[in-house]
Amino acid sequence: MESFETLLGEAEVAHGHLCAGQILGVRMAMLGCRLLGIEEPRGRDRKRLVTYVEIDRCATDAIAVVTGCRLGKRALKFRDWGKMAATFVDLQGKAVRVAALESSKARARELYPEMGDKNQQQMRAYREMPDDELFSAQWVSVAIEAREMPGYKSARIVCAECGEGINYDREVLVEGRALCLGCAAPGQRYFQPLT
Repeated sequence: MESFETLLGEAEVAHGHLCAGQILGVRMAMLGCRLLGIEEPRGRDRKRLVTYVEIDRCATDAIAVVTGCRLGKRALKFRDWGKMAATFVDLQGKAVRVAALESSKARARELYPEMGDKNQQQMRAYREMPDDELFSAQWVSVAIEAREMPGYKSARIVCAECGEGINYDREVLVEGRALCLGCAAPGQRYFQPLT
Protein backbone atom coordinates (compact mmCIF):
# COMPACT_ATOMS: atom_id res chain seq x y z
CA MET A 1 0.00 0.00 0.00
CA GLU A 2 1.15 3.52 -0.69
CA SER A 3 2.32 5.70 2.19
CA PHE A 4 -0.08 7.66 4.39
CA GLU A 5 1.19 10.98 2.99
CA THR A 6 0.76 9.82 -0.62
CA LEU A 7 -2.78 8.58 0.00
CA LEU A 8 -3.66 11.73 1.95
CA GLY A 9 -2.46 13.86 -0.97
CA GLU A 10 -4.61 11.86 -3.38
CA ALA A 11 -7.61 12.15 -1.05
CA GLU A 12 -7.14 15.91 -0.80
CA VAL A 13 -7.11 16.23 -4.59
CA ALA A 14 -10.18 14.00 -4.99
CA HIS A 15 -12.13 15.81 -2.27
CA GLY A 16 -11.00 19.36 -3.01
CA HIS A 17 -9.53 20.24 0.38
CA LEU A 18 -7.72 18.74 3.34
CA CYS A 19 -9.53 18.44 6.66
CA ALA A 20 -9.66 16.26 9.77
CA GLY A 21 -12.27 14.04 8.12
CA GLN A 22 -9.91 13.29 5.23
CA ILE A 23 -7.17 12.30 7.66
CA LEU A 24 -9.55 10.04 9.59
CA GLY A 25 -10.84 8.48 6.38
CA VAL A 26 -7.38 7.68 5.05
CA ARG A 27 -6.25 6.21 8.37
CA MET A 28 -9.52 4.29 8.82
CA ALA A 29 -9.24 2.68 5.38
CA MET A 30 -5.56 1.89 5.84
CA LEU A 31 -6.34 0.21 9.18
CA GLY A 32 -9.25 -1.77 7.73
CA CYS A 33 -7.15 -3.03 4.84
CA ARG A 34 -4.22 -3.84 7.11
CA LEU A 35 -6.44 -5.84 9.48
CA LEU A 36 -7.82 -7.82 6.53
CA GLY A 37 -4.37 -8.43 5.07
CA ILE A 38 -5.23 -6.52 1.90
CA GLU A 39 -1.96 -4.96 0.79
CA GLU A 40 -2.95 -3.52 -2.58
CA PRO A 41 -6.66 -2.59 -2.53
CA ARG A 42 -6.32 -0.59 -5.74
CA GLY A 43 -4.02 -3.14 -7.36
CA ARG A 44 -3.84 -6.91 -7.23
CA ASP A 45 -6.38 -7.12 -4.35
CA ARG A 46 -8.96 -4.77 -5.92
CA LYS A 47 -11.60 -7.43 -6.55
CA ARG A 48 -11.47 -8.73 -2.95
CA LEU A 49 -12.83 -5.64 -1.21
CA VAL A 50 -16.32 -4.21 -0.65
CA THR A 51 -16.65 -1.25 1.72
CA TYR A 52 -19.72 -0.01 3.58
CA VAL A 53 -19.54 3.63 4.69
CA GLU A 54 -21.94 5.04 7.27
CA ILE A 55 -21.65 8.78 6.62
CA ASP A 56 -21.74 11.05 3.59
CA ARG A 57 -18.95 13.36 4.68
CA CYS A 58 -15.28 14.00 3.90
CA ALA A 59 -14.04 10.67 5.24
CA THR A 60 -16.07 8.77 2.66
CA ASP A 61 -14.15 10.35 -0.21
CA ALA A 62 -10.86 9.47 1.48
CA ILE A 63 -11.99 5.89 2.09
CA ALA A 64 -12.89 5.54 -1.60
CA VAL A 65 -9.46 6.82 -2.63
CA VAL A 66 -7.56 4.43 -0.37
CA THR A 67 -9.65 1.33 -1.09
CA GLY A 68 -10.42 1.95 -4.75
CA CYS A 69 -14.04 1.06 -3.92
CA ARG A 70 -16.55 3.16 -5.88
CA LEU A 71 -20.34 3.31 -6.11
CA GLY A 72 -20.11 2.86 -9.86
CA LYS A 73 -18.16 -0.37 -9.39
CA ARG A 74 -20.75 -1.55 -6.83
CA ALA A 75 -17.90 -2.00 -4.35
CA LEU A 76 -18.78 1.04 -2.19
CA LYS A 77 -22.04 0.78 -0.25
CA PHE A 78 -23.63 3.69 1.62
CA ARG A 79 -25.68 3.23 4.76
CA ASP A 80 -26.94 6.58 6.02
CA TRP A 81 -26.35 6.06 9.74
CA GLY A 82 -24.54 9.36 10.35
CA LYS A 83 -21.56 7.59 11.94
CA MET A 84 -17.87 8.06 11.26
CA ALA A 85 -17.47 4.36 10.58
CA ALA A 86 -16.89 1.91 7.76
CA THR A 87 -16.96 -1.84 7.35
CA PHE A 88 -14.33 -3.40 5.13
CA VAL A 89 -15.35 -6.76 3.67
CA ASP A 90 -12.81 -9.15 2.20
CA LEU A 91 -14.85 -11.27 -0.19
CA GLN A 92 -12.60 -14.19 0.75
CA GLY A 93 -14.45 -14.37 4.06
CA LYS A 94 -13.52 -11.73 6.67
CA ALA A 95 -14.95 -8.33 7.59
CA VAL A 96 -13.97 -5.63 10.06
CA ARG A 97 -15.90 -2.54 11.13
CA VAL A 98 -13.77 0.46 12.07
CA ALA A 99 -15.33 3.41 13.90
CA ALA A 100 -13.80 6.71 14.99
CA LEU A 101 -13.75 7.10 18.75
CA GLU A 102 -15.57 10.11 20.20
CA SER A 103 -12.73 10.45 22.70
CA SER A 104 -10.31 11.31 19.88
CA LYS A 105 -11.66 14.88 19.73
CA ALA A 106 -10.98 15.47 23.42
CA ARG A 107 -7.57 13.82 23.05
CA ALA A 108 -6.73 16.23 20.21
CA ARG A 109 -7.57 19.17 22.52
CA GLU A 110 -5.37 17.67 25.26
CA LEU A 111 -2.45 17.19 22.90
CA TYR A 112 -2.55 20.65 21.31
CA PRO A 113 -4.27 23.15 23.65
CA GLU A 114 -2.12 25.96 22.26
CA MET A 115 -3.93 25.64 18.92
CA GLY A 116 -7.17 27.56 19.27
CA ASP A 117 -8.83 26.10 16.18
CA LYS A 118 -10.33 22.64 16.82
CA ASN A 119 -9.93 21.62 13.16
CA GLN A 120 -6.21 22.38 13.32
CA GLN A 121 -5.94 20.47 16.62
CA GLN A 122 -7.67 17.48 15.09
CA MET A 123 -5.73 17.58 11.84
CA ARG A 124 -2.41 17.51 13.69
CA ALA A 125 -3.47 14.98 16.34
CA TYR A 126 -5.16 12.61 13.87
CA ARG A 127 -1.92 12.36 11.90
CA GLU A 128 0.03 11.37 15.01
CA MET A 129 -2.27 9.47 17.37
CA PRO A 130 -1.97 5.67 17.47
CA ASP A 131 -4.80 3.71 15.85
CA ASP A 132 -6.15 2.52 19.19
CA GLU A 133 -6.68 6.14 20.33
CA LEU A 134 -8.49 7.00 17.10
CA PHE A 135 -10.55 3.94 16.29
CA SER A 136 -12.37 0.91 17.56
CA ALA A 137 -12.19 -2.16 15.37
CA GLN A 138 -14.61 -5.06 15.54
CA TRP A 139 -14.64 -8.27 13.53
CA VAL A 140 -18.10 -8.66 12.01
CA SER A 141 -20.05 -10.79 9.58
CA VAL A 142 -21.64 -9.17 6.54
CA ALA A 143 -24.06 -11.09 4.34
CA ILE A 144 -23.89 -9.58 0.88
CA GLU A 145 -26.71 -10.72 -1.38
CA ALA A 146 -25.71 -11.86 -4.85
CA ARG A 147 -27.54 -8.89 -6.38
CA GLU A 148 -25.36 -6.50 -4.32
CA MET A 149 -22.06 -7.95 -5.52
CA PRO A 150 -19.76 -6.15 -7.93
CA GLY A 151 -20.25 -7.56 -11.41
CA TYR A 152 -23.79 -8.86 -10.77
CA LYS A 153 -25.93 -9.00 -13.89
CA SER A 154 -29.71 -9.23 -14.03
CA ALA A 155 -32.50 -8.76 -16.51
CA ARG A 156 -33.53 -5.17 -17.17
CA ILE A 157 -37.21 -4.71 -16.35
CA VAL A 158 -39.36 -1.83 -17.60
CA CYS A 159 -41.66 -0.20 -15.05
CA ALA A 160 -45.29 -0.73 -16.06
CA GLU A 161 -46.16 2.76 -14.73
CA CYS A 162 -43.42 5.21 -15.79
CA GLY A 163 -41.69 3.18 -18.51
CA GLU A 164 -38.20 3.63 -17.05
CA GLY A 165 -35.76 0.72 -16.93
CA ILE A 166 -35.02 -1.01 -13.63
CA ASN A 167 -31.75 -2.83 -12.93
CA TYR A 168 -30.48 -5.24 -10.28
CA ASP A 169 -33.79 -6.82 -9.28
CA ARG A 170 -35.11 -3.56 -7.80
CA GLU A 171 -38.60 -3.96 -9.27
CA VAL A 172 -41.62 -4.54 -7.05
CA LEU A 173 -44.62 -6.62 -8.08
CA VAL A 174 -47.89 -4.81 -7.31
CA GLU A 175 -51.09 -6.54 -8.43
CA GLY A 176 -49.14 -8.48 -11.03
CA ARG A 177 -47.38 -5.41 -12.47
CA ALA A 178 -43.62 -4.81 -12.25
CA LEU A 179 -43.07 -1.30 -10.87
CA CYS A 180 -40.00 0.73 -9.97
CA LEU A 181 -39.62 1.68 -6.31
CA GLY A 182 -40.80 5.25 -6.99
CA CYS A 183 -44.03 4.17 -8.69
CA ALA A 184 -44.69 1.39 -6.17
CA ALA A 185 -44.60 3.90 -3.28
CA PRO A 186 -44.86 7.43 -4.72
CA GLY A 187 -45.01 9.00 -1.25
CA GLN A 188 -41.57 7.52 -0.49
CA ARG A 189 -39.81 9.05 -3.51
CA TYR A 190 -36.89 11.34 -2.82
CA PHE A 191 -38.36 13.58 -5.55
CA GLN A 192 -41.89 14.65 -6.44
CA PRO A 193 -42.80 15.42 -10.08
CA LEU A 194 -43.91 19.02 -10.63
CA THR A 195 -46.17 18.22 -13.59
